Amino acid sequence: MAQACLNCGNPVMDNYCSNCEQKKFKRIDKKYIWDELQYTVFHTNKGFLYSIKRILKNPGKTAREFIDGNRVNHYKPILLVFVLSGIATFISYKILNLREIMSSYFLQQQEMSSKFTGDLMSFLSSYTSILMLLSVPLFALTTKIAFRKWGHNYYEHIVMNAYILSFYTLVSIIFVYPIMFFFRHSTDTFYNITQVSILLVPIILVWFFKEFYKDKPLKSILLKVLGVCGLTIAGYLLFIILAGLVAFAITALKGPEAMKYMKQN
Repeated sequence: MAQACLNCGNPVMDNYCSNCEQKKFKRIDKKYIWDELQYTVFHTNKGFLYSIKRILKNPGKTAREFIDGNRVNHYKPILLVFVLSGIATFISYKILNLREIMSSYFLQQQEMSSKFTGDLMSFLSSYTSILMLLSVPLFALTTKIAFRKWGHNYYEHIVMNAYILSFYTLVSIIFVYPIMFFFRHSTDTFYNITQVSILLVPIILVWFFKEFYKDKPLKSILLKVLGVCGLTIAGYLLFIILAGLVAFAITALKGPEAMKYMKQN
């Protein structure tokens, strides 16, 4: 005999009510508590580990499956990229001391004429993961422009970029961060590793979109990825220019004493 849903009274034939989707009644026991802990702490019952495994194996194919509607086993990509970026930021800030190392590196460079410039560059280098996370909507705009004729809307490109960033973050956590930890006492080597890891992005983009658009030729993928990189670099340079202009304006408003202070620092 079918159990009546305790929420709406509809007969429950399976594990969930077909009317309101409440889960079929089950007495709270050891297994129930364990399942709740998994959901609260690890979310493994919603595909967290499954999605990580699939993304590491083939991020482009995984994103295509999710966008095409095969989603039941997958962790939500937007939430996933938030979780992974949080983990990466914790490692870089608490374990690698990335901010302190980058600040030390840029202060040692003769071309850095002011403390503001050094602080800006160290911030951009130290918080790559969180900055990329915040920039996902902008990255999605660049890929949407570059791939505009291939049939996916802007919001689907947000999901694509969430998968791209998830893969990049996983590679950083598993491979790049251990290497950086080993060389953490050499600021020059440490900085070079961060730059090489960023150079991996175009390679990741080509692989991702070649697997996402399996029927498209590699040449077309390469040209469009070049377009994405060009738009991204242009946006980054614009950000640097705007940040410099804001700093200059603040200094000018404060007068010569503020300018003198910045030069001294």
